[in-house]
Amino acid sequence: MVDASAVLRQGLLQLSKSGQVRTLIEKAPVSRDVVRRFVPGERTADAVRAATDLDRTGRRSTIDFLGEDTTDLDQARATRDAYVQLLEALSEAGLTQEGRSEVSVKLSAVGQYLPGDGHKIALDHAREICQAATNAGTTVTLDMEDHTTTDATLETLLELRQDFPSVGAVLQAYLHRTEADCRDLAGAGSRVRLCKGAYKEPESVAFQDSAEVDKSYVRCLKVLMAGEGYPMVASHDPRLVEIAGALAARHHRSADSFEYQMLYGIRPEEQKRLADRGDQMRVYIPYGQEWYGYLMRRMAERPANTVFFLRALATKG
Repeated sequence: MVDASAVLRQGLLQLSKSGQVRTLIEKAPVSRDVVRRFVPGERTADAVRAATDLDRTGRRSTIDFLGEDTTDLDQARATRDAYVQLLEALSEAGLTQEGRSEVSVKLSAVGQYLPGDGHKIALDHAREICQAATNAGTTVTLDMEDHTTTDATLETLLELRQDFPSVGAVLQAYLHRTEADCRDLAGAGSRVRLCKGAYKEPESVAFQDSAEVDKSYVRCLKVLMAGEGYPMVASHDPRLVEIAGALAARHHRSADSFEYQMLYGIRPEEQKRLADRGDQMRVYIPYGQEWYGYLMRRMAERPANTVFFLRALATKG
């Protein structure tokens, strides 16, 4: 039997590489306005404004300067500089105390794919971003990308944590390996964001069926909630949010010992509900010019995200 959600997901991931579709969306006034519901803008000021609005409602934020897979050293440096500038702006806006606003960084955006010394360049750039975050009073989470970079990303994470122990990790439940990775990273002081995963991966390394991905997510969540670290539950799925709360209660976790995370523009009322009841609620804010691939992957990650986007288009229209 064909998994319709898997077919939709693969189609959206293919569209994420289409320049023609991106051009159509950029030029259509209605869709361009709707994109702003999910990506607040292209400038640092846009990201700070979005984080400020969330902070006023008790929601925290993690901010991603969009871009990845760069093979240009100047672009990698520009991305590093953008994060440093962002952290300075967040600090000036009074948003970084107690980690209320932090940043999420993809290593491929800061040089991981550069030929020769890519690993070292990305590590050095990440160190500078981590230092800027420390200076601002907040921290960094290393985003995870496709499975070919998992080992390198976790290696960089361990290196960064020697000097910046609060650097967070991201693990993707659709990978077969992730439950074991959760066990490795569930120790005291470790911050781990658990998401489902949004890249097209082969069957040899990743679950393909959405139900199997959900089961893996719950298994991984059990490991993290039972551990001594700080789980970050990245999901919009009401069932998984409910399961996370039940697991936290089972392990006698206080509200400040874990957090929920959702994407900017997705289920904002649920975000507010969780924050209002006293839970830690963090919103992932993307900004920058490279918004198209991000948007397509977020819709591929879960069919319901596509429904949110299409409904927004229909409402705007």
